[in-house]
Amino acid sequence: MILGQRGESLAAAMLEQKGYRILETNYRTRMGEIDIVADMEGVIHFVEVKTRSSGSYGHPEEAVGRSKAVHIRRAAQLYLMEHGLDEREISFDVMAVEIRHITECF
Repeated sequence: MILGQRGESLAAAMLEQKGYRILETNYRTRMGEIDIVADMEGVIHFVEVKTRSSGSYGHPEEAVGRSKAVHIRRAAQLYLMEHGLDEREISFDVMAVEIRHITECF
């Protein structure tokens, strides 16, 4: 399993532990992709998952720029229309996952 897929699996499991209901993973449209679509108490959460194995490129959440946000918003609009959820409250979330293997610690 590649790093991004592992991060998405961990993020989905964490959301479920917190009480979110996962509606869809890797929702793809011509407008973009949404890693996780989840429901929590009637609010639809569109979750972008960013995974890093080191801090070399900054914190994972810093990788979600304006262009990525625009694509996620457009994909979310399509998701809401396709599923008849246009009137639901929504949230755009980022889950930052850091997976580090530290060797020779002691």
